[in-house]
Amino acid sequence: MTFRIQDAVADAMARLKTSDVTGATSAIRDALMGDTSSQRATPGHPLGRPVSRRLGDVLNALKSTRGQFQSPMSRQIRKAGEVDPRFTSRSLDSVAGKMDYKLYVPEHRDRELALVLMLHGCTQDPDDFARGTQMNRLADEFGLVVAYPHQPRSANANGCWNWFDRRHQSAGSGEPAMLAALARALSQEFGIPPDRVFAAGLSAGAAMVDVLAETHPETFSRVGLHSGLPHLAAHDVMSAFSAMKGDGKAGRRASTGPASRKIIIHGSADPTVHPSNGDAIFEHMRARQPGSSIVLSDAKTAGRKATRQILLGPSGEALAEHLLIEGAGHAWSGGDAGGSYTDPMGPDASREIVAFFLRS
Repeated sequence: MTFRIQDAVADAMARLKTSDVTGATSAIRDALMGDTSSQRATPGHPLGRPVSRRLGDVLNALKSTRGQFQSPMSRQIRKAGEVDPRFTSRSLDSVAGKMDYKLYVPEHRDRELALVLMLHGCTQDPDDFARGTQMNRLADEFGLVVAYPHQPRSANANGCWNWFDRRHQSAGSGEPAMLAALARALSQEFGIPPDRVFAAGLSAGAAMVDVLAETHPETFSRVGLHSGLPHLAAHDVMSAFSAMKGDGKAGRRASTGPASRKIIIHGSADPTVHPSNGDAIFEHMRARQPGSSIVLSDAKTAGRKATRQILLGPSGEALAEHLLIEGAGHAWSGGDAGGSYTDPMGPDASREIVAFFLRS
């Protein structure tokens, strides 16, 4: 059996590891057909000239490689129609208004818990966002109570959070008030201290999370923004489109006052929300901390390069983190292909965000 067959099979198993079922199928098919063109070109793995392969060779390669890889999502697969009793539909009536949401409670609650609000993007819903981010899997690992608020089409035709609407940009009313009320109610229900209450979101959800970070820092100690926009980057629909293209002038002014600590994740090739928005959020944090310093590093994960900036306070605490992923688009990095707007290649945005939240 040649090394080329082993390379093709190893590539297929690596794709399964990131839930890229389609790519894995193509790699196995091409191994059978003697074509390795679907392989990812990586150093030390020359594709070489296609040669016909025997089925037995590929099966032997699969057998020898099978134990080396296991999909991190495999234990999350449930039988058709099976319902997770720890992932339930709920509703909260508060002074600010009524909000429907789904709640995931970790398997083991005999430890200090933390709360994470997860705000989906446009056209998504709580179930879709939970599948794509796989945050429930990390909830069991780290003891997280995870709430997925639902933005109904009655509030926005595309199911977007109204981050660009003046009625939803301050603490006293609208969606920020409802979300903060939900966080307070859940933290009280589960006995979670204020410094362990967090929020994260994608796209419009991330933009609303930045609204929460700026208007309710006493409620959300840390937030995660994936492909989002800064608070006050827009004031209506037209200015929202300008901000998404990278011209959100309103959101570029220096912020004052306290704010939640932030981790910002953005793809350098995002065609929907320009990466300069992530830069602007990080710059806001730097501008309000005159005694801060920046640590810069480069990393490579899952075949992608990323640039990481960490904003350190006078005592060395991480006030903000900015991860710019080279070549990534408008999708949750490292997400499960079972959800919309996900990029299984990685790095794993969910794990990056949780690590930032729980870092002392």
